[in-house]
Amino acid sequence: MPSPAGTTRPEHRLRVIATLALLTILSWAWVAGVARAPGMSATMPMDMPGMDRPMAPTATLLSLFLMWVTMMAGMMLPAVLPAVLLFMSMARQRQQTNRAPLSVPAFVGGYLLIWIGFSALAALLQTRLGVALLDLASGSRPMSLVAGALLLLTGAYQWTAFKASCLSHCRSPLAHFTAHWREGTSGALRMGLEHGTLCLACCWLLMGLLFVGGVMNPLWVGGLALLVLLEKVVPRGDLVGRIVGAGLAVWGVVLMVRG
Repeated sequence: MPSPAGTTRPEHRLRVIATLALLTILSWAWVAGVARAPGMSATMPMDMPGMDRPMAPTATLLSLFLMWVTMMAGMMLPAVLPAVLLFMSMARQRQQTNRAPLSVPAFVGGYLLIWIGFSALAALLQTRLGVALLDLASGSRPMSLVAGALLLLTGAYQWTAFKASCLSHCRSPLAHFTAHWREGTSGALRMGLEHGTLCLACCWLLMGLLFVGGVMNPLWVGGLALLVLLEKVVPRGDLVGRIVGAGLAVWGVVLMVRG
């Protein structure tokens, strides 16, 4: 039996890569455009760009939700590409023997559904934080304590066994796919949901750091996206994540001490 890597035609792989690359580019272009818009706060905007007065709460929540969805797509699609190509190869191999349908869109859709759910929670949290912290200056001691605590917590999480276990599934999904393979479109959707859940468990605190560096700060968003990508695809990416985690923890302690 041929290896999974050899069961997918090059043109099919190129089509998938091109599609995900296009979605990533469009997402980043939208994020960059919103970040440059007049009146857009780089941290926790209660007004959306171009508005002379605050939007209604529902409209604000919806706008923030769409912002988070686009941002998560731009950050996470490059990191999930190796898993998508592996799934595609394994599905093609099974299609040749069992005539099972090839459901790459269902797998990617399931993965993105997890991050869409996360985006809804993040947007809701952002609106609540924006109200609760509206009267606090960005450099005040309470804000520094909150930011420092989040940095310390995230840095410590980078060293936990749970994080390492989730990251191992993201870095080498072959064993998970083999043990939990499900046929058909619904099976592909469920596998995408499972992989997305593992990815979320691996990265959720890193995404929370967007509240520290700026939800719409392109440099901060890009730095976190690069870290996620390095953790998942480069050799010893787990070590990269731990080194960064140590730096985040030290930074958090400094913020809390200095206020």
